[in-house]
Amino acid sequence: MSMDHATLSTADALNAGCYCRTLNPHKLQQQLETDPSLAGMAQDIALTRPHLFSSTVVFLSQAVAAQISSVVATMERVMALPAYQAQALAQAPEIARRDPGALGVFMGYDFHLGAQGPRLIEVNTNAGGALLNAALARAQQACCEAVDWAFQPDPALAHREDAFVAMFRSEWQRQRGAAPMGLVAIVDDSPSQQYLSPEFDVCRQMLQQRDLSARVLSPESLQWRDGRLMSEGQVIDMVYNRLTDFYLVEPAHQALRKAYEAGAVVMTPHPHAHALQADKRNLIALSDVALLASWGVSESDRAVLAAAVPSTLLVTPARAEMLWTHRRQWFFKPVAGYGAKGAYRGDKLTRRVWDEIQAGGYVAQALVPPGERLIDVDGTLVDLKFDIRAYAYGGQVQLLAARMYAGQTTNFRTPGGGFAPVVIVP
Repeated sequence: MSMDHATLSTADALNAGCYCRTLNPHKLQQQLETDPSLAGMAQDIALTRPHLFSSTVVFLSQAVAAQISSVVATMERVMALPAYQAQALAQAPEIARRDPGALGVFMGYDFHLGAQGPRLIEVNTNAGGALLNAALARAQQACCEAVDWAFQPDPALAHREDAFVAMFRSEWQRQRGAAPMGLVAIVDDSPSQQYLSPEFDVCRQMLQQRDLSARVLSPESLQWRDGRLMSEGQVIDMVYNRLTDFYLVEPAHQALRKAYEAGAVVMTPHPHAHALQADKRNLIALSDVALLASWGVSESDRAVLAAAVPSTLLVTPARAEMLWTHRRQWFFKPVAGYGAKGAYRGDKLTRRVWDEIQAGGYVAQALVPPGERLIDVDGTLVDLKFDIRAYAYGGQVQLLAARMYAGQTTNFRTPGGGFAPVVIVP
């Protein structure tokens, strides 16, 4: 460990100087394989997804963690305002305009860290990784005596899954009250082939260990029959929705769509939540202080958002010349994008890609550089970028995690990169 960064904050100095390995693979195996049905998961991840988990942590100051929590709570308050909802839903398809009552599990608020504090890059309704990151965080150990103080056990972390299950129960109760909660279907396209498929199995086991019935299913295995959503003769009461077809328009998702529209299942997250929270166009309004004031957003909440949400614009023909000329100052994202697909830093744009972007369906967000973390990769010190994801429910942050990477965006293809726990320090 090297510590010659006295002018930096404690967290910044540790990120720049403490590059040792903190992940204990044996502990990670214990945390992942909590049931015989999960045996072999850690080894399978190491073989098939070698860059899913980083071998170290990212340090974050208490002040920055508090700012992130404040931003999340503020966002939830603003998103609940009638004027905000009216604008967000006006640009959404019809299926998104009905509020089913559920809030949406595992909301993801992604931040870059800079000199001005945490800046909100985007919001995701089906943010993956919370369960894997909870296990990963419990598999860390201090790399040397000099940082023992930073790796004290977090009592809340030991019971994080209890909080996650309580979230699922809350979603159920918001729509079904005291009715008994039946089968929970964890649904994604070709679930076994998804990069985060280990998390589906961990989620299934987490629910089953707490006396809830759960299965991992593909949408093709679902049938809409006699007013009920079924699979192999079983009635499905709740759907943990991991699909990226956010408005259920694809043919393979029609049974699920019919069940949702009929109110026959509790779906979480759902189209209404995506329209209100994850459509990138919402960032345009959230970065417009004057518009927020006209909606009655309090002065203190406007100040929080002004500091946290980078200026965001819709890419239009009228702005095309300006945005191309100053492209190095912008990051371009598809309105309905996810997983960094189709996202480009302005300084990396080619004319061909720019022609596609200006054809429509993109926003431009003021460029905010990510944080950096020095790590040891096979004996070589490497600076990797990182962002911070806040997993939240109902405006309350449940877990912070980092994603480390090289390149334009997070990718889980970087040696030494992947998910990393966040260690909060004074």
